[in-house]
Parts: sequence; structure tokens; C-alpha cells
Amino acid sequence: MKLIIPISTVMLIVLHSEIALAKLTPDEQAEIVSAHNQWRRVVNVPDLHWSAKLADMAQRHADTLKNTKACQPMHSQASDFGENVFWASPIQYSDGFTEIQQLTPTQVVDDWGSEKNDYNYPSNSCAVGKRCGHYTQIIWNSTTEVGCGKAFCPDNSQVWVCNYEPAGNYVGQKPY
Repeated sequence: MKLIIPISTVMLIVLHSEIALAKLTPDEQAEIVSAHNQWRRVVNVPDLHWSAKLADMAQRHADTLKNTKACQPMHSQASDFGENVFWASPIQYSDGFTEIQQLTPTQVVDDWGSEKNDYNYPSNSCAVGKRCGHYTQIIWNSTTEVGCGKAFCPDNSQVWVCNYEPAGNYVGQKPY
């Protein structure tokens, strides 16, 4: 007897497995904390710790961006925590085929951290035309916790969100 599985069932299984892959694993959680703490140690501020509460909020926001915002990188409207958002396009081949970039948590955090090159500590400002707020949130001295989530989008792009508590990036205040 042959088992015939409708293509729609196969597609559902594939989509479901991709959705399941989007949530950060415990190893990815540890890596993302470690990557943040590497940047923090350079400026001698205390290490961050993982927050499941912040991770749940970050995952919900990443899922919202995926499901209702076409994966456009936008900040949530919450103001009681800090937030960094990262977006990556899919890999696109000349034949039009796309696939998800295989990014590590360290690559995401290092992208934000690379804004250090555009941050001037003495003047507490970013270089003209540049952003540095992702970096300053990573190294904000009074921030003690981080929690993150990610989502893979239908077009094979991806969005990562990290939330921070207490929030940083207060106007007129230096990060440390």
C-alpha cells in the first residue's frame, strides 16, 4: 500500500518547521548574552544577564513584524525597556531563488556593536549622518538584562529584536 501525502500537508510541515526554527535556542541565548558582554567589557561595564520576560516580549515583537509589518524593521511602541532591531535580507541568486542567511547571534550583536566606530564618547554623539544608538544601548551601564527573539519571514528575510532593562539611551546622558 502506497501512502499519498497531499502537497499542502508537506508545505504545512515545512512551514511549521521553519517557524519552530525561528525561536532562539538555549545555545543562541547564551551566545547573544556573551556577544553583548564582550562589547560591555571593552568599556568596563557590568555583564548582562538573560531575561525570559524580555525574550518573550522580543519574540512577540519579531513575530508581529513578520506577520503584520512585512518584516520591516520597526521599533515597538513600548517605552519601558530599551530595544534594538536588526533586519537581514535573504540571499538572492541570479535565477531568482532566495534562501535565509545563516546568521549567528554574535553576527547580529556585532553589527550593532560596530556602530562604536561612529560614536564619540566625549561629545556623547554619533558621527554626522550615522547611527550609534544600537551600540550605546548595548553598553548602557545601568542596563542589567537582555532578552531577544527572531523571526524568519515569508520572503526569506529575517528580523531580530533584543529588549533591554532598564532601558538606556537617555538624551543628555552618557552610557557609562
